[in-house]
Amino acid sequence: MSVCPRCQTVFTCAMADNTGQACWCTALPPIAFKKLPDGELKMDASCFCPHCLPQWKAEREAEYQLDNSPQPAA
Repeated sequence: MSVCPRCQTVFTCAMADNTGQACWCTALPPIAFKKLPDGELKMDASCFCPHCLPQWKAEREAEYQLDNSPQPAA
């Protein structure tokens, strides 16, 4: 069993838990490294639970959009 580093929920990560099956997270679209702060994942490779991973991805997407949106001319 895995423990989500965000909410501490215990869940099954098929990859980390070596179940031999595809993990639920592989059905989600990947996130581009350029959308991560400094282009890298700054944590150990812990898995997020099915509730937190989509939230985390949405947060990264929103931060990327905010940081890369055109700024009004001064």
